[in-house]
Amino acid sequence: MRGEDGHQRTYGPIVRPYTITGGRTRTTLQELELETLVSTTSLGQVELPRLNMERREIAALCRDILSVAEVSARLSVTLGVARVLVGDMAEEGLVQVHRPASQNNSSDIALLERVLYGLRAL
Repeated sequence: MRGEDGHQRTYGPIVRPYTITGGRTRTTLQELELETLVSTTSLGQVELPRLNMERREIAALCRDILSVAEVSARLSVTLGVARVLVGDMAEEGLVQVHRPASQNNSSDIALLERVLYGLRAL
């Protein structure tokens, strides 16, 4: 396919988010916050070669601890898809989630500043 400028354009396969999550928008885990940290467990390391593409990428990425938001950005999937995949993997023991210390609903300016800084860094 050629773009308006006449240059050849190549596009990867288009996969709908509901295909990746099996049509689900939630996991049985409580909603994962975007700042929830994710790390691969030893089981996740062992199972890595047998995982499907998205799960394999998450397990490989989370050898270094990443937030759910970073997983979403690095996989180029929506935050909802990342939450479902990470939640499913946590239930199976493939990754461990490390929730933020403050679980209250009040505004935390420091947290918002860290999120804004992280988004700008992307």
